[in-house]
Amino acid sequence: MIQVPELDPVIHAQARLRVVAALSALTSGDRIAFPRLQEVLGMTAGNLSVHLRKLEDAGYVEVTKTHHGRTPATLVQLSQRGRGAFEQYTAAVQALLNPAPPSIREERR
Repeated sequence: MIQVPELDPVIHAQARLRVVAALSALTSGDRIAFPRLQEVLGMTAGNLSVHLRKLEDAGYVEVTKTHHGRTPATLVQLSQRGRGAFEQYTAAVQALLNPAPPSIREERR
């Protein structure tokens, strides 16, 4: 019997998958400004905020609020935990799309 991998429900939601995929394109440790991420994803500020909160609660993203001069800035990055979770998620999707052939023992049954 083929083992079907579980997909991480936190990442699997379409909007959060897009967020994590976009953040994973950054070099580890790099951050992106919230407005730029919003622009890249074509999401409303409210929608992006809700999904970032879920990812942050899971420990998958780090959100830093700071100031550039007097202007507030929100920076977002994928955490190490989030990067690992995304790697596991993509491996699970690959396993679903390209299942391993059954073993010889299973073929003889």
